[in-house]
Amino acid sequence: MKISDTVKRFGSLEFAVVLAMLSTTGCATKNYVRNQTAPLIQQANQLDDKTAANNRATHDTDERAQAGIKQAQGSADDATQQAENATKAAGDAQSQADLAVHRADTLDSVVKGLDNYKPVGDVSVTFGFDKSMLTKDDRDQLDAFAAKLTAANGYILEVTGGTDSTGPAQYNYDLSQRRADAVVQYLASKYAVPAHRFYLIGIGKDKEVAPNTTAEGRKQNRRVEIRMLSNSPDLANQQTADAR
Repeated sequence: MKISDTVKRFGSLEFAVVLAMLSTTGCATKNYVRNQTAPLIQQANQLDDKTAANNRATHDTDERAQAGIKQAQGSADDATQQAENATKAAGDAQSQADLAVHRADTLDSVVKGLDNYKPVGDVSVTFGFDKSMLTKDDRDQLDAFAAKLTAANGYILEVTGGTDSTGPAQYNYDLSQRRADAVVQYLASKYAVPAHRFYLIGIGKDKEVAPNTTAEGRKQNRRVEIRMLSNSPDLANQQTADAR
């Protein structure tokens, strides 16, 4: 074997060894890099997961906060509405109380003033059993009575409704009131008698004008009596003259 061939052979062998060493070194380097970078990648992934979890927690907290704010606002609105309703109810109650006082004062003044009124005319109409409708005869009597009202001043009309003794007391009170109302409505609508001229009383069966033991007596008790009262001296004097 020639020396040159031996050198060439050993050179090839060295080259192969060098290549093998480079290959081994490259693999080792890749493994090193991989081993070094893997924990970093894992840490980065964990950090991303924590960031995402924090974002979700922040979002959930914000939603709960918004829901709490809405609930608190709703409760505040409800409280405000309830306060407004309470204020309105108090105002209505005060208005009703004031109106009741006014009515009481008005009634008191009317009752006290009745002593100054003298009867100057009257009429009585009767009703059928359990009825509160005016008959033609009733209307005719009221028309004749109303002729005195057209030129009169300073008068009031005392309208008293009554019933016979049949039936419960409360029902008869209501029935006697309906009968008195029928008379008032007729005079007010046909002869424009203002409301302040009327003084209504529904006495039910409390005050009879005839015994309830007979049909005729019960018929007389199913009545409405209308009395014309005046505090005008001229009207009272005219009534006295007419009576003579």
